[in-house]
Order: sequence, then C-alpha cells, then structure tokens
Amino acid sequence: MLRAPRWAVAQGLCGLSRVWWAAASSAVCHAWRESASQEAGPSGESPPKGAFERPRTNGGAPPMSEISRRDALKGMAVAGAAVPLASMLESPALAALDIPDVSLRWLEGKPAEAPGTTWGVPWPKGTVPKEQQFALTAADGAAVPVQTWPLAYWPDGSLKWTAHAAGPGTPVAETYTLRPGTAAALAKPVTVKDEKQYVDVDTGVIRVRVRKNGGELISQIWRGETEIARKGQLVSLRQGKIDDGDDRTTEVDSYLSDIAKVEVEQSGPVRAVVRIEGRHTSKKGKSWLPFTIRLYFYAGAESVRMVHTFVFDRDGQHDFVAGLGVRFRVPMRDEAYNRHIRFVGDGHGQLGEAVKGITGLRRDPGLAVRKAQVAGQKLPDVATWDTRVSSRLHLIPDWGDYTLSQLSSEGFTLKKRTKKGYGWVPIDQGKRASGFGYVGGVSGGFAFGMRDFWQRHPTQLDIRDAASEEAEVTVWMWSPEAGPMDTRFYHDGLGQDTYPEQIEGLNITYEDYEPGFGTPLGIARTTELTFWALAATPDAARLGAMADAVRTPPLIIAPPEHLAAAKVFGGLFSPVDRSTPEKKTIEDRLDFLFDYYKKQVEQRHWYGFWDYGDIMHTFDEDRRVWRYDIGGYAWDNSELSPDLWLWYAYLRSGRADVFRFAEAMTRHTGEVDVYHLGPWAGLGTRHNVQHWGCSAKQQRISTAVYRRIFYFLTADERTGDLMRALVDSDKTFMALDPLRKIRTAPYTPNPEALAIGLGTDWSGLAAAWLTEWERGGDPIAEKKLKATMRTIAAMPNGFVTGEGLYNINTGEFAPAAKKVSVSHLSAMFGQVEICAELIDLIDMPDFEKAWLQYCRLFNATRAEQSAETGAHFGNLILKQGHSRLTAYAAVRLKRDDLATRAWTEFRTGDGYAPTLPWKSEKVTTTLNPTDEAAWISTNTTALYGLAAIQNLALVGNKLPT
Repeated sequence: MLRAPRWAVAQGLCGLSRVWWAAASSAVCHAWRESASQEAGPSGESPPKGAFERPRTNGGAPPMSEISRRDALKGMAVAGAAVPLASMLESPALAALDIPDVSLRWLEGKPAEAPGTTWGVPWPKGTVPKEQQFALTAADGAAVPVQTWPLAYWPDGSLKWTAHAAGPGTPVAETYTLRPGTAAALAKPVTVKDEKQYVDVDTGVIRVRVRKNGGELISQIWRGETEIARKGQLVSLRQGKIDDGDDRTTEVDSYLSDIAKVEVEQSGPVRAVVRIEGRHTSKKGKSWLPFTIRLYFYAGAESVRMVHTFVFDRDGQHDFVAGLGVRFRVPMRDEAYNRHIRFVGDGHGQLGEAVKGITGLRRDPGLAVRKAQVAGQKLPDVATWDTRVSSRLHLIPDWGDYTLSQLSSEGFTLKKRTKKGYGWVPIDQGKRASGFGYVGGVSGGFAFGMRDFWQRHPTQLDIRDAASEEAEVTVWMWSPEAGPMDTRFYHDGLGQDTYPEQIEGLNITYEDYEPGFGTPLGIARTTELTFWALAATPDAARLGAMADAVRTPPLIIAPPEHLAAAKVFGGLFSPVDRSTPEKKTIEDRLDFLFDYYKKQVEQRHWYGFWDYGDIMHTFDEDRRVWRYDIGGYAWDNSELSPDLWLWYAYLRSGRADVFRFAEAMTRHTGEVDVYHLGPWAGLGTRHNVQHWGCSAKQQRISTAVYRRIFYFLTADERTGDLMRALVDSDKTFMALDPLRKIRTAPYTPNPEALAIGLGTDWSGLAAAWLTEWERGGDPIAEKKLKATMRTIAAMPNGFVTGEGLYNINTGEFAPAAKKVSVSHLSAMFGQVEICAELIDLIDMPDFEKAWLQYCRLFNATRAEQSAETGAHFGNLILKQGHSRLTAYAAVRLKRDDLATRAWTEFRTGDGYAPTLPWKSEKVTTTLNPTDEAAWISTNTTALYGLAAIQNLALVGNKLPT
C-alpha cells in the first residue's frame, strides 16, 4: 500500500551547522543602473535544524507518522504518533475511477545491458487513489516485477506522480504497459539487513556490506561465496597552494572517507537505497569535502550504482583538490596468465590484455592457448602447452599497473608498467574514453565505470598491483595527473572597492563584482558511477554493452501524449504538431535552435569538471566566439530559464537528445551554480566568467522550478534533496540587503516585514513550497504558499505592486498601497510556470484574477496599464517572451482578442523575428570549424522557446495563417 511519508528532524548537510544569510537581488544581477523598483531576487537555503528531512521510503510503503519542523508542532512525537496530514493528503474515496493504461518505452531504444532503472509517471487529477498498486507488462504480455511508490499528490489526495523501478531481469522489450493491478512477484527480491554496525544488501546475485562507521563505504562485495571486491572508500588529495612558477614544491596530503551517518532509504522488493554521509579525513585528523553518497541496488543485479556528491568547503584561494576518487581492492585468485585487464575507449573499442601475456612471444604456446587468453577464458592446463613456453613463464613480465587519463574532452592516453618503481610504457591514445574498465580473472572480477567521463575531464582510471594477491582500482573524478583544481578568482578586483565602482564595472563588462563574493565555498558536484561484481571476465560484446550502460543509463519513459494528458506542469505544453504550415515553421525553428546549441557544446567544447552542462550567454561577433571571458556575458547559469525551455522541449517531443541535454544542465545548475553550505546556502550565482564569480546570489538560480521536471521524470533522490533544502529559504532575506548597491535610505531586515519581490523572489519561494507540499503534505509549506497567494491577491494592484513586506512567522504579506513597480525580469525565471500550476491546483479566484491582470497588462498599451493600475509600466522589454502570458490570459478568460494579440507579440516582439535567416553558416577561421549564427543569444533563445511551446499549447488553434 502507498502511504504518506514520515518526516524526521534534519541533521543539517553533512552534520554542518547552518548560517542563514540573504543575497543579491535581480536588480543587483541585472540592472544596478536601472530603477530600484526592479525585482529583488534573493534567497534560498538549506533547512535548519528541525527542518523536514527526506521521507523514508521502504519498498513503496513508508511509515505514516509525521512531525512538523516548526515550534507549533513540537509537542508531537517524533516517531509513532498518528498525526493528521495536511489537506493535501486527506484523500476522498475515489470510486469507479477510469485509470488509464500507460504505454512506456526506453528513452534511447532497447538497451543491450540494463542494470536496473527507475522512472516517474504522472496521473490526471482525481484519477488514482493514493493506495493504488500497479502492474507492468512487456509488449509480449510477460509480467514484469515492478516496485511503486508515490512522488507527489494532487490536493484532493489522489496520486499526481508515481515512481517505478524495474530490475535487470526485466524482459528487454520495445514497449511496456503500466496499469492498475498487482505487481508480479520476484523469485528473489532484494533484501536489506540493517544491523548496528553495518547494512547488508542482497540482490539475489551479489551481497554488499555497507559499514556505518570508519572509512570503508563498502567493506565487501560477494558473488556467491566469492569475495569480488573490498575496502571501497573515497580518496582525495589536498594541495595547500598552487605553484604558479616552474618550481614544484607543494606537498600533497591524502584524505580518506570518514562515515558520519548511514540510512536505509528504501529496502525493496525491487530496489533498495542506502544513503551515506561523511567527510574526507586525513591521518592527522583534519577534515574537508563533506560528501553524500547513495548506493542503489536492484533485485537480480550484479552491480551497484553509486551517486556521489561532494561539497567544496574552502574559499577557493587555499586548499586545492589535487585528486578526488573512489577506490576498491580486488582479490586476485587466478594465475597471472588468467588475469585480465580491460578498458573500453571510443565506442566499443577495447584494450584487452592479460597480466602475463602469452601472445606475441618468440615461442608459441599453441593456438588454443592464445585464443583463450585473448577471449578472456580459462587457459588450457599448462601441461598441454609447448614446453618452450611453459618452462619460461617466470621470464615473462607481469604487468600490474595501468592508467587511463582523460585530461581533455579531445584525448586520452593509456599506459602500463610492471610495478611501482619501474618505468611506464605507453600503450596507445584515443579521443573519448567511455570511463569503463575491468580487472579480474576467470574466477571473477570487478568492473567499474564513471558516467560523463570525458565530458567531466580531467578524469582517470587506475589499476594497481594486478599481479599481486590484491589489485587496487581507483576511479578518479579529478585526475591527479591534471594538477590541482584551480578555484581562485580570475582577477584582482580591478579597484572595484565601492558600490559606485562596482556599478561602473557592471556597465562595461556586465560583471557584478564585489570583494569576497566570488567564492566557490559551498558549491557541489554530483557524479554517477557503477560497479559490477562478475563471475568471470566478460566477452567483448558484453563489455561494450556495460560501457554503454555507464555512458547512457537506460531509462523508461512515458510518451509526450500521456505527459500532456495528465495536465502536469501547468498544462503549458502539447505534443509536437506540424499539421499546418504555420505550426511546422515554428516547430522547425524550435528544432533548429536546440540543434544549434547541441552543436555549440561540441564545437566550442563546453566540457570540463565544473562546466559541463552549462551553455554560454552571449556571442562576440567580432572574435567569432562566445564571450567566455567577459563578465556576465560568459556562462549562462540559468539566466532567463534555458533549463525550462529544454525540459518543456523534451516533455512535448520525447527526444532523447533533448532529455540528456536538459539532464546535464540540471545536474550542473543545481550543484555548481548553487551554494549548499556557508553564508549563501540555498542561493545561486548569477551568470559570470566563473560559475561562482558574480556577487548577486539569488534564489532565481537555485529555484526548485528548474529541478522539478527532472525529479518527477526520474525520481532522483539527490534532486529531491536540492529542492527540499529550499523549503525554508525565506530566512535568507534576513542578513544581506538585496538592494544594497542602489538603496538610498537605511534598511534593516525585519522578520515581520521583509522586503520581498513578487516576481523572481516569490516565485522561487513558491516553487519550493509547492514541491514540498505536493511531495508529502508539509503543512508549513502549504500554509506559507497559500498565505502568500492570498495576500498578494489582496494587494490593490496585485503582482503589479512589485514588492511586499513579508512576515516569516505568518507567511503573509502586509497590506500594500496601490502602486506600480514592474520589471521585465519578474516572470521570466519560472513564475509563469509556477502560477499556472498553482491556479490549476488551488481554487483561489482572487489570486487567479491578480495573475491574469499581470498577464493581460504587461504587453498592453500604456493607456490600458494606466487606466487599470493608476500608472503605466515604463519602458519594458522581453515582449516576445511575455507573449505567453497574454496567451495564458486568453485561455483563462476565453478572449480571442488576447489570443490574436499573443501571436502578434510573438511575431513582432523584441526577440527572434520571422525574417531572420533561421540557419547557421560554416566558419573555418575559428580555432576549430564551427557553425555560426551570430544573431542567436541564449536569453532570446530560452524565451522564444518557452513562448513558442506555450503559445502552441494554449492558443495554437488561434495561430493566424
């Protein structure tokens, strides 16, 4: 039975205490030079002690007890107390429901290797009771064991999103059908034993022991009675300073994982999840780099998936990462000639060798012997070999050490040596390694892989001591051969010591600089890895399939038709439609824009550990490069919502390449562009040359609206953590004045009267509250969400008021005078999408009226604005992007004139015009050959994309010929 989740008191990120600070506004980010009436944009942070923790799930049946994170509910018991949930979970009896069957498919087509997969499915409002179970069948009718649990609820208590998991035993079919029913039983479900000192997980094929203390995350992996791997731990190398000259005198210290907390989040029957928190600690007791790891196990699997997140807890000027990896020991039982090394390079190209090679020798051991070694099979008994070889085996070197280094996106090197202290011998080079390797023998071995290996360069795979009784494997997420990770700020401040000087800097390079703000303290990175415990050395075809599963983890998806029919995400998208020449033209232009950015990532090499997943902001037509080195024109950092453009493009198309592009961006922007500890925890950083460089720290970057779609499509727990960390982000407005650089009168934040913008500020808060409420009925999130909606609606000019005085304790805005303060930025960071969802979810006519007023008037004439609000809105821009607001109002108000106006604004607004060339040209004079369309900018692309997609969904039937 599916039940409501239990909430527990949070311990804080990796055991660290929180400091709640506020950060810069969108006025700081974009226009100190503009009027102070523009939207303020701070805030967001991780929950303080006492905040909601993750819901514990247990095979789809989480405990029902709940406690609040507020003093108002302190009297309730932490465990065992039956307390009523918020109205969201008060599900009425849903009788005689017509629950649709859902046809599912693989995102990239049938995989050759599927270690286990988890996905999300939405349901129309009021259709699926929260207790509903589901069955999964393959295209041929075969029943597939599936595990189901809730991800989100509609306000009436019915299921909005469900998560589903299937193991590697799933029949690999083209399609599957998900329907109400009882899931097929597993012959061997995954089992979890949660003991005092360790957690044991048994998939039916392998057993894994997870330690609850010490340095070994995974102490042992068995396959049957054979121990395949042991002593799995994290390793990091710390370098105190960076040597800028030719001298190399800096010492490097080694740190290992140190476990602080282990929690079983899910325990079967198909899928089990174990969460580990800790820090890296040296032999001297010094610690750094807090980490969170989740280990995923599927019934019938011979692999373990690891999702590793670390938080950079240094200021960027001292203490540099010189290496970061995951290390295992692998027992070696076979003779040296029956031990094998494998690496998969580009595509399915492979290096296949034995520790003691018997091919290519001066004397021939025999064809059968040579063929068996190349195939990775057990060699015939040595007594059957040519004695001229068998008598001289001791004279053949054992190659125990191998290293594959990917130091750029364009090349890797592979080398080997016999053992430490002896010279390296180069093997070969290649372009883009898969990040997959294997060490072992005919009696069993260990395979290992890192996703986005070449995209996240510099990376490295090491095998050491394979000729000894115990080999060592290290998957380096930051290669030691690359030198230290340079996180220092890129310039000396240029004399910008005062606010006026900083505003001048903004006016020339678009960079909002402030001393001390360009720090990476608190940013993070999440990496996905997979480890296999194998019975024997796999053949080349299997190794290639395993490498593919690392590169592109197989994912089951629901089709765009079902996603649209469920009316999730505000109903602002519809499946791709080329049924008329006019629609086809818009669809072709949308495809062109996405394909162009896809090419730019490749041609401009937007890769690297911190950079992969982001795109650039603005093009430099003179140098014919993107402005990678010019202030706020460089990395985009979610400016004007390219994240949402990509996700809505996927929702309506089902295109795999769009999904993977959006997935990489979500992983990047949610981790690298956001602070996870320190003074700005929960806030993101505006666009800059370095992802953490801008002094404007805002919730419009960290906002949950950019994470929601990926979370619900994949049930990714790490993304769920990121959104939950924002639920109390209203507190960030207490410490740092968002308008500090342009305010003329003194301002002291008051918790009962905080100045919060009704655009980028409120929409970020609302997205976090909505997500937490619908995920499990958080009563405080629900209260604040509805209170702010009600009190915004009560303002004489509603959203046009621009800013309100917010009371943290009550969640309400104070009554406001009738005034006009409108910014072109207010609605462009997810507010359109969040308001559409809220209006669909919550029956609050006054709120809808206030939002529709804003939608109608933004692109209206000055006379219309003044007549209704008392003043016109000034010189506004981004009219094309705002055409979707007009379209939304047209549908809600049933006004054809607004639909016509929306399409006029779309075609004639200040964005992309129909008369543009809508093509790129080949350029060979740049460093690398490129496709160039100098008229393209990321701001305009994101808004054009969202406007086109939403206008087609809302008023596509009104599209003029």
